Amino acid sequence: MTPENPIEQARQWIAAAKRVAALTGAGISAESGIPTFRSAGGLWRNFRAEDLATPRAFARDPKTVWEWYDWRRGLIAKAKPNLGHFALAQLEQRLGDRFTLITQNVDGLHNRAGSQRVLKLHGDIWWTMCIACREVRSDFRVPLPELPPRCGACGGMLRPGVVWFGEPLPGATWEQAEEAVRQCELLIVAGTSSIVYPAASLAPLARSHGARVMEINTEETPLSGTADLCLRGPSGEILPQIIES
Repeated sequence: MTPENPIEQARQWIAAAKRVAALTGAGISAESGIPTFRSAGGLWRNFRAEDLATPRAFARDPKTVWEWYDWRRGLIAKAKPNLGHFALAQLEQRLGDRFTLITQNVDGLHNRAGSQRVLKLHGDIWWTMCIACREVRSDFRVPLPELPPRCGACGGMLRPGVVWFGEPLPGATWEQAEEAVRQCELLIVAGTSSIVYPAASLAPLARSHGARVMEINTEETPLSGTADLCLRGPSGEILPQIIES
């Protein structure tokens, strides 16, 4: 049953919860002008995103893969966090270590909005990882001066620090995400289609441990039928309303 005032209901649940977790997806970034992964410009030089974001593609043609990522980094660099990102950063400031932000996004907009406790399930497009010595660093240069870039420590080739198709999520990060939703009393799911696994399993996990699940999305998703509260609309509009200062 939908409450008479769902925004007020959401505010009350946030205020009452001792621990809160949030899961964000591509929708919140799309509101900042970043195309979703599969719609990012459609075909790029006749390549589909699914054909480039794989270990096999990188092993076959690392320069082309890096040219695509360099192009994406350029798009993201021009984007700015929206009010939804800032609202979640504000919630972190209020709750401290009682709040955990889990994101499927690799754009770094949550950090730019001020969030610090961010679990990045799919990595970060601003990270590079050396395929030789495995060192991970941040590199915010746009465009990169050399493609493929090289490791400053050992000279090995760098790859984007993101999770590609066919690769597992980072184990420690996933374990932290699962623990956060097991412990939370409220899980906010914002701007995600709830169809990409294993991230989509976090909401059912939270509910199985007694947490309320609140969905914020512009349209219905597979989660909508089981969420305790569904708020329809952009995250950038709804999150600031329910996260009051």
